[in-house]
Amino acid sequence: MAKKIRIGIIGTGGMAHAHARDILRHPHTQLTAVADIDLPRAQAFAAKFGAPFACTDQADLFDHVDALVNATPDAFHAPLTLRALAAGKHVLCEKPLATNPADARRMARAAAKHRVVNLVNFSYRNSSALQRAHALIARGDLGRPLHFEASYLQSWLSSTVWGDWKTSDAWLWRLSTRHGSLGVLGDIGVHILDFAAFPLGPFASVNCHLHTFDKAPGGNIGPYTLDANDSAVIHASMQNGAVGVIHTTRWATGHKNSLSLRIFGDLGALRIELDQGFDRLDICLGRQRHRAEWKTVTCSPTPTNFDRFVRAIRTGNPQPPDFAHGAAIQTVIDACFRSHRTGKTIPIR
Repeated sequence: MAKKIRIGIIGTGGMAHAHARDILRHPHTQLTAVADIDLPRAQAFAAKFGAPFACTDQADLFDHVDALVNATPDAFHAPLTLRALAAGKHVLCEKPLATNPADARRMARAAAKHRVVNLVNFSYRNSSALQRAHALIARGDLGRPLHFEASYLQSWLSSTVWGDWKTSDAWLWRLSTRHGSLGVLGDIGVHILDFAAFPLGPFASVNCHLHTFDKAPGGNIGPYTLDANDSAVIHASMQNGAVGVIHTTRWATGHKNSLSLRIFGDLGALRIELDQGFDRLDICLGRQRHRAEWKTVTCSPTPTNFDRFVRAIRTGNPQPPDFAHGAAIQTVIDACFRSHRTGKTIPIR
């Protein structure tokens, strides 16, 4: 493919800026169009990043692009992506892929039907340490994975490290189910579920407890009812036999944005603390395991999700994580909600 890939962005929030920078840095892509329900905002974004076309209707982008990045709020992922797929456009969609498993599966089927490239942006796949962890386990270096623990901790409800959430619509909607939020489980829990599943493989069952803490008098701020979950604790079993605990919260004082993973096998162990670096992996293998000693490995850079998206378009070879995987993670999220409602362990099918 000699020509640069023309890419458009739908939505102009925080993640859209990161995607625009990715498009501009890549030698094989160009940003050609932007859409947002607020036209002045779309035009300002387009001017900032040099896109020649801005509009409010996604369909108006189709003549200007080969591929689209869907960076809209969660509730718009399915309808806007389905329109793009039907138009034959490759799509990189923000996570979660949808707000329910049925829509996520519909998106995966549509992508397959129209034979277009499809990736969901589980952005922590960009960690070379996580990529190395996946390779080590696949090669059998840890033996049988037996036990694991994973966490994603943020503190924007207990501090102002990300700004004052009580005065910003950008944060308040994430606390309101009426505004399309699935709470911490759907917002960042989706990341830690993928973070665990990428090296360990598919989930077999989950038992989940969700909690919503009081945050304002009467549970409301303006039009927002603050009823979405703030903390999630999940006991998980994986299809390979490993068992573990996954937890996430927005009340983790002292943690701006911390992801960690520990996996223990019968022949070794590994741990990742992304606060220490996306390329840092600690391993305990061979003779070291008999002395309980750890070695820190600096992992070589690996392609990002955006790099894989572009590679798939240019070569025609599918790249992970695709919509089918996004739908599988959506099924786990749905099972977590059902487990919380029923108090039962839910098998993943």
